Parts: sequence; structure tokens; C-alpha cells
Amino acid sequence: MINIKENEKLMPLNHSCAHLLAEAVKKLYPEAKFWVGPVIEDGFYYDIDLGDKTLTDDDLPVIEKEMKKIAKGNKRIIRHELTREEALDKFKDDPYKIDLINNMSDDEVITCYTQGDFTDLCRGPHVESTKELRHFKLLRVSGAYFKGDSKNKMLQRIYGVCYETEEDLNKHLEMLEEARERDHRKLGKELGIFMFSDLVGKGLPMWLPNGFFVRRTLVDYITDKEIKHGYKHVMTPSLGSVDLYKTSGHWDHYKDDMFPAMELDNEAYVLRPMNCPHHMMMYQNSLHSYRDLPLRVAEIANDFRYEASGALCGIERTRAFTQNDSHIFCTNEQIKEEFKGVIDLILDVYKDFGFKNYSFRLSLRDKNNKDKYFGNDELWERSEQELREVLEEIGADFYEAEGEAAFYGPKLDVQVKSAIGHDVTLSTVQLDYQLPERFELTYIDKDGSKARPVVIHRAILGSLDRFIAFLLEETKGNLPLWLNPVQVIVIPVSSEYQGEYASKVYEELKKNDIRVELDNRNEKLGYRLREAQTRKINYTLILGDNEKTDNTISYRRHGEKDTTTVSIDEFVILLKNEISTKKI
Repeated sequence: MINIKENEKLMPLNHSCAHLLAEAVKKLYPEAKFWVGPVIEDGFYYDIDLGDKTLTDDDLPVIEKEMKKIAKGNKRIIRHELTREEALDKFKDDPYKIDLINNMSDDEVITCYTQGDFTDLCRGPHVESTKELRHFKLLRVSGAYFKGDSKNKMLQRIYGVCYETEEDLNKHLEMLEEARERDHRKLGKELGIFMFSDLVGKGLPMWLPNGFFVRRTLVDYITDKEIKHGYKHVMTPSLGSVDLYKTSGHWDHYKDDMFPAMELDNEAYVLRPMNCPHHMMMYQNSLHSYRDLPLRVAEIANDFRYEASGALCGIERTRAFTQNDSHIFCTNEQIKEEFKGVIDLILDVYKDFGFKNYSFRLSLRDKNNKDKYFGNDELWERSEQELREVLEEIGADFYEAEGEAAFYGPKLDVQVKSAIGHDVTLSTVQLDYQLPERFELTYIDKDGSKARPVVIHRAILGSLDRFIAFLLEETKGNLPLWLNPVQVIVIPVSSEYQGEYASKVYEELKKNDIRVELDNRNEKLGYRLREAQTRKINYTLILGDNEKTDNTISYRRHGEKDTTTVSIDEFVILLKNEISTKKI
């Protein structure tokens, strides 16, 4: 998907279309007042105060019609520069524009753009004429607080998009429709994966039976992989003392993203936003020799971060989530081998899930904003160079991104391109010299002296919640057989005539550890088949008189119309092979 905000042609086109929208709204609703109308990655929006009028999506075609009428007028879009006094006088009846003007710096040039008899405060740039604004679409309307503050008035936000040609617009709209079909929030509801309740709390997902099964299966999968790679699994509390996070440095650098402290009996505790401080204390609990290293500590851990309500997005971004986390304590000499081992594990997992379109991003410190990070320049430069050398030695294709590092160290992010064109960070590996210093971690070296270990932070599946969101969108909810909560559904053509045989097949599949359901309801066959497709069950068995007589089954794969007839034993072998090989 094109990033409209960064496209030389589409950015001014969409910026101008936002003004076209504003002019149309002003004609239809003369009392309307306007806040801001920026270009965004997938189009534009405008925040509007319409008084007591609340727009719905049904109002958008009317506004669109007015926009097209204005565009045909071929009005030139003219830029004007204003003094602060002129601007304040021109927009004196619009408190939102007055607020914008008053927040501009004294040396900032104030400009407005006029098309016909409509003028809007704006930095630009814009196209030459409204005639260029022919291929646009208003997408949706929602509420948005003035300045994003829930204490302020709720404005109406209208989203839209504009392209140079009708063909490009239609392609974009098709992609948006595909994105809607793949939206994990829609799929999660339809498939019974998760739910939310405002009474429970915003951003706090509750996992329904199907969702819990997917989570449990993923946890078992990654735990087994990690054990084979020498990881030791642990369990630590979901909260910690404020002093713990002061020691780690999170209190100074991260507390705004944490839930507020709870004070009890002269002690203060917080819900943990990450697990590294707990694991540092576990390491510190006993003496270590160089012979004990590397020590790979892993945990499936529940974490909590107070994300802004506007940033919450289904299970992709929540306030309570679960991390597939690990911390590797090693010597300097072991960094490259351990780092390579983590990358090998990541690629092994991606192969199982069929992820092929990914890239490596080396995330570095912003050298012009060092206050965001802790530690000294020598440790930062050393750790950044270490990661760079490892990536070069293993021949990884990577790019560098300044300002994307964690506050305690550089990291490698694996960026996976989703089916709808989004870059998603699934896995991360971070090199850290800082926390071992802050917690004064040591090990006994070969010569008997005390030495400082290095810590590699890594998450393969990352946040399980985000991973499941990505997986739902990537597969369109068609989960692979080994991961699907219901793998097979048995449907007799008639429960009266084939019901007993269907029960026999159902029991045989259960005996072979296949997750199976029996649908012998007194409903039409077509209805039951459509419902099985909607639920995205991998295999539907259709049992009629022929199957009953021949002691066979006829199966249909999800999304296919053809049926195949085999013996029950052959079908069980097919399923077990597909499960064991994790076939995509």
C-alpha cells in the first residue's frame, strides 16, 4: 500500500481534497467550524465541530455529491501570506483556528489557501485547481476529541482518500475492503477468539475458549522449541516494587507508560511493563561461573502498559499482554554465537508459519537525543558495533534505523510484511551492557576474577497477543490445521439415516486426538455446510448413504468445492501427517 503522506503527487492532492471536503461541509452546514485536516498514510481526515449535529456514514454520499459539484467549478487554489493580526482578524469567529494561530511561533509564516469564496488556514502545499480533485472517496466518520484530550469537546472526524486516476482509487478501495475482511478484530469476534468489555476495562482482552486454545497451542509450541535450544523456563510475579524499577532505570525512562504505583504498608508496587528486572534478580540469586554461561532464561510472562486509549487496537495493542520473553546471560566471547542462535530460532519459527516476506532492521540510538537513553557513549557504540558485526558475519540483509533502539541498548527488529502491506515487528533481539551494570551482575572468570556478563533480550513470537492478531490477518482466519481449535466437522446428510454412522466416525476421530465436532442438527445440508465454511473449519466430512455402505468418508477442504472419498484410516493418516509437518 502506498504511503500517501510521503508521496510527492498524492500528498498535495489529498491535502487539497481535505479543503474540498471542508468547503462542502461549510456549504451544507454553515455553522461548521474546523480544527485540523492533515494528510495521513492512507488518505486524509478533517476534524469538524458541527454543534449538535452528529454525522453518520449515511451522510457521506451527500457531502461527496457537494464536493464533486465544487470540484467541477475548476476553482484556482491560491496561497496567501498573512500577518498574525490579519490571521486573527480573518478567523475571529472560529475558536479552533484562533487556537492554531496562537500556538504558532513568532517567526512562523502564516498562510491560508483560497478556492472561490472559501478560505482555510493551512501550511500547504496544494494542487493548482479543484478540477484536479476528481477521483476521491469519503470512507467513514468517527468521533475525535479536540487536541486528542478526553476532557475537551468531541469533534466529528471525516476520513477520505484521493487519487490521480479512477483506476488507482478503485485499487485502493479494493485493498481497504481486503483489509477490512482481514481485520483481526472482525475475525476475532466471528471466530470466538477474544472479546472486550468496557466494564472490565479498555485494552484488557478476554480470551474465549477458541482463543485460549490457540494461545495454549502457541505457548506449548514455542516452549518446546526453546527447551530444545537450551532455554530454562521460569515464572515470576506480574508486579514488582518501585525500587526494582528505579534500580533498572525503567522508573526514570518508562514510568509514563506504566500503570500508577499502588502503595500498601509503606511499600509501593507497580504492574510490570516488562520482565527483564525480575530475570536480573533471578540471575543475582546465585553465584555463577564462566562454565555456567550462557544461561538462557525464558518466560511466558504477563505484562501491563498504560497505552493511551486512542492507541488501543484490538489485541494488536493492549494494556495487558503476554510476552514470549527471554534473557540470555553470556560472556563477551559468546555474544556472536548466541545472537546467531537466536536468529536461527527465529527463522525456524518463520518457516513453520510460512513467513517469507521479512527484513532485518538494526535499531540504533538517536545520537542527537541522548536523554532518551541511559548509559555512556562507550557502551552504546560498543554494543551497536557488536550487533552490526554479527549481522555482517552471518550475511544477514539488514538496514539501519536511528532512534528505534530500546532505552538501554540497540536491537535487531524483524520486520514482517503483512498480507495487506503493513510492516509489523514480530521478533526482537537486543544487546544490553547496561542492566548488568545497574544490577551489578557478575560471574567468576577463568582466572578467578569477577567479570560482568552481557544480556541478550529476545522475543521470538514477541507479544503473543500481537502475534495472534498478525496470524489472523495473514491467514484471513484460516488457521493451519495444527493450530485450529476445530479441525474437522462431521455432517451427515440426514441425521435420521446416517446419524449413527456419523457418530461412529466422530468417535474414531476423537480417539485419534483429532479436534472434531458433530453437526447432526435437523437443518438443511446446505445451511450446515455454509456455517462450517463461515467458521473456517479445515475439513468438512459429508456422510451420505454411499459412505455409510462403503464405510468411507467424503471430505471437503475449507474454501474448496471438490470432495474426496477415502477410508477413515486414510483420512486419519492424512490429518496426522499435516499436523506433524505443520503444513501451511
